Amino acid sequence: MAATLQETDHYAIISADCHAGGSHSAYREYLEERYVEDFDAWRGRYRNPYKDLGDTRKLRNWDNEMRNSQQEADGVVAEVVFPNTVPPFFPSFVLFAKPPRPDEYEHRLAGIRAHNRWLVDWCGEFAERRAGVGQIFLNDVDDALADIRWIKEHGLRGGVLLPNIPPDVDWMPPLYDPVYDRVWELCQDLEVPVTVHGGTGAPDYGPYPVSMLLYITEVPFYSQRPFVHLLLSGVFERFPRLRFVMTETGCAWVPPLLARLDQTIRGIRDTGATGEIRYGDDHVLRQDATEYFHQNVWMGVSQPSPADVAARDVIGIDRFMWGSDYPHDEGTHPYTREHLRSRFSGVDPVEVRKMLTDNAAALYGFDVDALAPLAERYGPTVAEVATPIEDVPEKVLERLSGDMDAQAIK
Repeated sequence: MAATLQETDHYAIISADCHAGGSHSAYREYLEERYVEDFDAWRGRYRNPYKDLGDTRKLRNWDNEMRNSQQEADGVVAEVVFPNTVPPFFPSFVLFAKPPRPDEYEHRLAGIRAHNRWLVDWCGEFAERRAGVGQIFLNDVDDALADIRWIKEHGLRGGVLLPNIPPDVDWMPPLYDPVYDRVWELCQDLEVPVTVHGGTGAPDYGPYPVSMLLYITEVPFYSQRPFVHLLLSGVFERFPRLRFVMTETGCAWVPPLLARLDQTIRGIRDTGATGEIRYGDDHVLRQDATEYFHQNVWMGVSQPSPADVAARDVIGIDRFMWGSDYPHDEGTHPYTREHLRSRFSGVDPVEVRKMLTDNAAALYGFDVDALAPLAERYGPTVAEVATPIEDVPEKVLERLSGDMDAQAIK
């Protein structure tokens, strides 16, 4: 990699967080034949609760012309693709759905396998631009291992989406249970990234007016739990080459959490206790939390805030991957160029290229040379991203504001 960049160079932007999925008619073609009749009956009862999946916006999930043109206008030339639509037999949007109960498992598994087959073909239409994230369940470890092997063999370079197990799911062991060690071992050996996606893992708040407010307030904590569970249970100790990714969770929360966990781990290592609580030898970790983080963890930082960008040195400049969250309303589209200027105008372009291109390329196997012609045509230049925003159009301000005020953006 060049030590410096010229102002006229173009960034080959890889979004580490995008979403796509098939339509129900498309998924039907990818179902095993024995489930088609059940699917037709389920589909006849299904009522879509999501506006963006009920109007023309739904086409962004699978229509190549619409999707590619919108991504190119934003300067994005490649993407890591998480699910977005409702697979067969699911009760809701795939990321919000809890792990299936035993009586739901067979059909829900058929549904995600149909999605994975669809995703292989859809990503293959623009293979240099798309790294699909395959889906697995953990209800049956043998099934999970078979699906991980299938995902690897069929070129879904985004790895696997880890089901986040909420605290009120009592029909499955928690993620820190050693029963899943075979999953971590296989993903380590096959070099398959394991990703937990933000917005998952929260309990059922019930049918109350306040439920969604509670969800949006507390779900950041629940989205962080898999990292804490794997870390403290020694998964990163036992599997040092496991590639664990947290996506769309921000990252400004990481430094204070690591500092607190470091203190806890050191205290146990030094005294075997936390106050009056005593621990056995199996609780002692050889390394600090910060060391395990830098050993095992990457961050897919979607629509980063200024605080997220400021945390990049603690995160590790080689572990920070920018994401747009396309096509979600809270994502940066269609103002990605403005977003990048507002976040990275004062950052060394070499660091910017790592966060926008090189880190995701290295983890997910994108060929940056193959993306270069697209970057030359669509990617923003170094000079463009380095230009601070002075006059913010009102519509852009509304999309960029988040936890900032207008003066902070300017």
